[in-house]
Amino acid sequence: MKIRPLQDRLIVKRVAEENKTKGGLFIPDTAKEKPLEGKVLAVGNGKVLEDGKVRPLDIKAGDTILFSKYAGTEIKIDGEEHLILREEDVLGVIEK
Repeated sequence: MKIRPLQDRLIVKRVAEENKTKGGLFIPDTAKEKPLEGKVLAVGNGKVLEDGKVRPLDIKAGDTILFSKYAGTEIKIDGEEHLILREEDVLGVIEK
């Protein structure tokens, strides 16, 4: 299934969760938090401004981003969990 986000929305796949700490301790499933980092799979055309012009997004497909903890809407695409976020929910782009 293909989904194209509208306006200033992004489709993001969360990065894999860590199973153990840096010290080597394993984290039980009940104590895990969902990661706040993800990879952008698709972006919309841009935000429509009050004058009718479209401002393109600063984020592009393939970027790795940090986003707000409670941001977005969780959806399933082909059995995998993804998020649909607005550009304003993105805190930053991770550059490697």
